[in-house]
Amino acid sequence: MTGSVLFVCNMNSVRSPMAAALLKAEAGSALRIDSAGVYEGALDPFVEAALGEVGLAIAGHEPKTLDQVRLEDFDVVVALTPQAAEEVRKRRPGANVEVWNIENPSGSAGGREAILAAYRAVREDLSERLARRFKALFDRPAY
Repeated sequence: MTGSVLFVCNMNSVRSPMAAALLKAEAGSALRIDSAGVYEGALDPFVEAALGEVGLAIAGHEPKTLDQVRLEDFDVVVALTPQAAEEVRKRRPGANVEVWNIENPSGSAGGREAILAAYRAVREDLSERLARRFKALFDRPAY
């Protein structure tokens, strides 16, 4: 089992904090989990809404860039965009990078419900991928 996981997307405002929150909910203290972005961003309020629907809160999340984390401190880096993967590999050649190309819902159009539906779809996509990748954590009994 991996001991530490870093999720990276472009701005650490939607996909990577969502992935980190979802995995933390399953892993508890079994893994060290963090997230970062290639560029500086701000937390997207629709992320809080989509996670809140499944009982998770990330109101205290402060987006950070790759400059603010030590890539060598993570066993696995999950890049949620091709650009994030490229940047991680440039900064740390040989790093264990998994690439999950996750849709960015922040450009969704329509009213609040239509936009929130796009964020829900990303949440579900991430949840399914996390359950497959970290199967042992998701299959363990709840205490």
